[in-house]
Amino acid sequence: MTLIVEEGADRVVWRLNRPQVRNAIDRELVAALHEACAAVEDEPRVVLLTGEGTTFAAGADIAQLRDRDRGDALRGINSRIFDRIHRLPMPTVALVDGYALGGGAELAYACDFRIGTPRTRIGNPETDLGILAAAGAAWRLAELVGEPLAKEILLAGRVLTAAEARAVHLLNDVVEPEDLLAAGHRLADRIAARAPLATRLTKAVFHAPRAAHPFVDDLAQAVLFETEEKHARMTAFLDRRKEPRS
Repeated sequence: MTLIVEEGADRVVWRLNRPQVRNAIDRELVAALHEACAAVEDEPRVVLLTGEGTTFAAGADIAQLRDRDRGDALRGINSRIFDRIHRLPMPTVALVDGYALGGGAELAYACDFRIGTPRTRIGNPETDLGILAAAGAAWRLAELVGEPLAKEILLAGRVLTAAEARAVHLLNDVVEPEDLLAAGHRLADRIAARAPLATRLTKAVFHAPRAAHPFVDDLAQAVLFETEEKHARMTAFLDRRKEPRS
């Protein structure tokens, strides 16, 4: 089993389960991720994504990658699954312990949040292998950390330490390895405490193209204005304000 899935009512934990090869991403793991995505698309929940062992994901499986040809590249084996993860309806959290390199880094970039440990290392060494970071990093990384640093990572092979990644907000937090999963659940708790549909639509509006605004904002708000949950939450807020203070 290359992916362990732990189901919860409002969240799901995905564990990359190839520790013997530092959770390298192969076709079987990609297929398992597609299956896991389908389940979350059908029943939207927060996703916590982590790796078994002391490595998040050391990259794509080089043994398979070496044998891929032009047709494989055009099929976008990794880029399509990472884009699907990026588009999941509820937020996703990458729990990055140890190395996240190449495809492993691109998988982390596709998530909405990233939490690391002091031993986290993130980078894209693809050009050293004669290829490029074609599963999102070539364009997504600049959005996350800015063009100058993105070029240093992509073109000069810089690997960021946990402290460096935290300083540029590529990591939202850095915790000790034994607290990593708990930190992910604490963030999931904060997300789950909010109105689920409002969270889903906020994520969708956030990622909408600039030309879609402000119409898409107004349309999403129109949907939310008609929900019972909006009325109940606002009523509860107003009732709390009426309560006498001791």
